[in-house]
Amino acid sequence: MKDDAPLLDAVTARTDDLVALTRDLIRIPTLNPPGRNYREICDYLAARLEKRGFAVELVRATGALADSDRHPRWNLVARIEGTGGPGDCVHFNGHHDVVEAGHGWTVDPFGGEVRDGRVYGRGACDMKGGIASAVIAAEAFVDIHPGFRGAIEISATADEESGGFGGVAYLAEQGYFDPARVQHVIIPEPLNKDRICLGHRGVWWAEIETQGRIAHGSMPFLGDCAVRHMGAVLAEMEETLFPLLAGKRTEMPVVPDGARQSTLNINAIHGGEPEQEDGYTGLPAPCVPDRCRITIDRRFLIEEDLGEVKAEIASLMERVRARRPELKYEIRDLFEVRPTMTDRDAPVVRTVEAAIARVLDRHAQFVVSPGTYDQKHIDRIGRLKNCIAYGPGILDLAHQPDEWVGIDDMADAAKVMALTLKELLA
Repeated sequence: MKDDAPLLDAVTARTDDLVALTRDLIRIPTLNPPGRNYREICDYLAARLEKRGFAVELVRATGALADSDRHPRWNLVARIEGTGGPGDCVHFNGHHDVVEAGHGWTVDPFGGEVRDGRVYGRGACDMKGGIASAVIAAEAFVDIHPGFRGAIEISATADEESGGFGGVAYLAEQGYFDPARVQHVIIPEPLNKDRICLGHRGVWWAEIETQGRIAHGSMPFLGDCAVRHMGAVLAEMEETLFPLLAGKRTEMPVVPDGARQSTLNINAIHGGEPEQEDGYTGLPAPCVPDRCRITIDRRFLIEEDLGEVKAEIASLMERVRARRPELKYEIRDLFEVRPTMTDRDAPVVRTVEAAIARVLDRHAQFVVSPGTYDQKHIDRIGRLKNCIAYGPGILDLAHQPDEWVGIDDMADAAKVMALTLKELLA
């Protein structure tokens, strides 16, 4: 549309600023765990947004999971009111924490290197490039349409990579996502610039512990090996549980296709004597292990009931115990999130869909994420349903070495966000 041109041109003119902002954010290593430099990145964004007329709050998630004086969980919430009177509030929420760099990089993971139209670094696509796109979109929109109605909010929040309890969950508990305060939420996760993510699958994390009896390793018949019990549990999973999960399919448009079924991942296994500290040169003690634990990550579908998901594991354990009467075990809940999916006709969905068509000249794809992200807290705690994930970047690059985000992708996503603001507020 012809009257979109000034706003789109304003975003294009800020491309160099978009790149510089992304690089600056990458250069602040907000590693989680343990939660480093959270205050530094919030202060950086606060200084920028205050200059643009945003009222800024820095909110520490005091008492939340993982919050400590050594590693406080800091969040930023910035808000600007239009001069056109009452209206809706559009909120862009991005997490500022990143996972460890890991090995295999060919560039400095916190250098923000620019090469071949890409910005490289840990968090480039997940999701500091998305935060930068939202900031640029909001700034361009405010400059071109200062008389807009309602308000724009930008938040940079903690701990999404470890559940979001020190970030969006805390803010939701404090009322920041109350539908009377905020009406539209866009989370710029890296799901490709032509995709609208409506929600995510459910997750249940649990720990299963098999229990035995310690004894001398030369006389294992006097003990009861918990590792052997766990071996029987794993064998039962292979025999009955994994085939059962492979047969469960969802109508949710989950990507990639393999995630349209129920899945279970065994995150970790620990049994017997713990590993000794580095430098220890002795041999292990000859003991029958009396404890073995696995951590499971069960992803489930909107068609499944969480109670049934848990009952599957309980039934599996009882089948094993029927064959091994001496088996004792415990199942401990660690974390659970129910699936969520925003309606295709929700206002933010229809608006972003139209903006994608105008900017990219193609139809938007509607997807659901295989893993959870902070929409779960906005939905379940904030009771705000009009929420999607939309942002630049390729999901497969997240948490990988040489993570990058495309400059053109960031600019296009910023244009989509800016047009969304125009439609909802101007």
